[in-house]
Amino acid sequence: MTADSPHLQLSPAPAHAALEILQRVYGHERFRGRQSDIIDHVANGGDALVLMPTGGGKSVCYQIPAMLRDGVGIVVSPLIALMHDQVAALQQMGVAAAVLNSSLTLDEMREVEGQLRRGALQLLYVAPERLLTPRFLDLLHGLKIALFAIDEAHCVSQWGHDFRPEYIQLSVLHQQFPNVPRIALTATADRETREEIRQRLALQEAEVYLTSFDRPNIRYRVTERTDAKRQLLALIEGEHKGEAGIVYCQSRKKVEETAVWLAAKGIKALPYHAGMDAEKRRRNQERFLREDGVVMVATIAFGMGIDKPDVRFVAHLDLPSSIEAYYQETGRAGRDGAPAEAWLAFGLADVVLLRRRIEESELSDQRKVVSRRKLDSLLAFCEATTCRRVALLAYLGETSQPCGNCDICLEPGDTWDATVAAQKLLSACWRTGQRFGIGHLIDVLRGETTEKVTRFAHEQLPVFGIGRDVDTQVWKTLGRQLVSLGYLIVDTEQFNTLAVSETARPLLKGETTFMMRRPTVKMGRGNRRPRGSTEATVAAALTRADVPPDLWEALRDRRRDLATAQNLPPYVIFHDATLLAIAQAKPARLEDFLHIPGIGERKMKRYGADFLEVLAAFR
Repeated sequence: MTADSPHLQLSPAPAHAALEILQRVYGHERFRGRQSDIIDHVANGGDALVLMPTGGGKSVCYQIPAMLRDGVGIVVSPLIALMHDQVAALQQMGVAAAVLNSSLTLDEMREVEGQLRRGALQLLYVAPERLLTPRFLDLLHGLKIALFAIDEAHCVSQWGHDFRPEYIQLSVLHQQFPNVPRIALTATADRETREEIRQRLALQEAEVYLTSFDRPNIRYRVTERTDAKRQLLALIEGEHKGEAGIVYCQSRKKVEETAVWLAAKGIKALPYHAGMDAEKRRRNQERFLREDGVVMVATIAFGMGIDKPDVRFVAHLDLPSSIEAYYQETGRAGRDGAPAEAWLAFGLADVVLLRRRIEESELSDQRKVVSRRKLDSLLAFCEATTCRRVALLAYLGETSQPCGNCDICLEPGDTWDATVAAQKLLSACWRTGQRFGIGHLIDVLRGETTEKVTRFAHEQLPVFGIGRDVDTQVWKTLGRQLVSLGYLIVDTEQFNTLAVSETARPLLKGETTFMMRRPTVKMGRGNRRPRGSTEATVAAALTRADVPPDLWEALRDRRRDLATAQNLPPYVIFHDATLLAIAQAKPARLEDFLHIPGIGERKMKRYGADFLEVLAAFR
């Protein structure tokens, strides 16, 4: 993909230039949050580390300074799909932008390099692997560089969830181009990760801009996994039918099986993982970006940098590795600001698997300690009895109040004192020799005379039958929580047997209590539509604005036709919010489009006549 437009003629007035670009190019009246401060700082030559949630407008923070300063802005980005989407969006607005990566032909690469040498580009997106080659660094030394932007900067951190070795070498930018400002950006990083980003990228003196990590439009729900595929199907059919979504699984096999099963149930589901043929992966991703209502079932190989704004749900069928990973992956929902959902189903097997991976990894002892702590924090979030958003933001260093938009706030239910039950389960584990799994311990507690119980004479133990009054599922939940919170230890080398940890001593002695939350609603059973769903939101907006549904569909059809003709996702033309604003305002002249958020001069000239034609049929 190459630039196809000349430089925009920007206002020379420095005090107003950034706002002028925002209004004329991007079609927005004012900056959000700290965008203006960041832009001013970088445009004046300062380094910055920006932590801003997905959908918060990070890209503007480096794109506008690149346009304000002399030379070309070099944007380091980890994924080809992300680069192409962002460059396509910039070109639609009339910005001279290009991408340089392995997806280009040799002739296309030469064309982009020629544009660079001629000073015809304002922004160039490049992968770290290419940027670090001696040939490309030599090319950069012959250019006037406006700034370096390092997107997805958490990739530099080995404490983080998406470590990429090439990112560590990006400190070369500071060494070889000491006078060029650098801005590193990420949507998620805890304190340890932030500090490593600063150290590895030599940004110790950089200004840090830390905005709220809250994504209030996302509803967080966590449920105990019983029948994962059927729970997922109920979620999609009951609450997100016909909507775009992402389903994350740990293994490639599970991805394939889940996608095939959903497709057989009438869901437009596609698989995506690193083991697939590259061309099939590319086709599936293209369908996800361009078609409505596609559900992508994927490993974490899919997702980072996906700019699709109307993903209405992200579902996890397995536990992610950390809260940072969970936050990053769920952040792919609701980028347009409309209501979206993050749904997670997990079980004891997840806890066992992730703990085993840490212990069997080649990490240093220090990093294993950090990894265990990150997993413990994620498990505490999953087992929480109070607002999930408060717990999530607290981990990221932010204080908040109960959100009213998570499963616990919406259905608080009752908590009950499970201390005695926990003591019984711990005692059963101890008295059976700490060499059995949860299933056998439950059989002993419930007084089941199974073959294994009889073989080991466990019906003779004083704990036999003392838990008949507690349902099997409750025992399973309690066992998972005791493992999650470290009271029980899983021996992964002995067929996942359980042992009592030292930390359980105060609980066994009655010196501390153990509270559990009673389930109040079966999550993912389709029993309630999330309040303010996209479908309901759009319908309500159309009704309030007295917009006929057939006008809305006609506008969507025209947008799709324009996108298809250019081989672009429809949202690159206009987001749904912009399209709805057109339906509400019903502009009668070309210049009226400039009053609609998201439409700058170039898009007004390029698409205004098409949409005036659609509107004319409804006057």
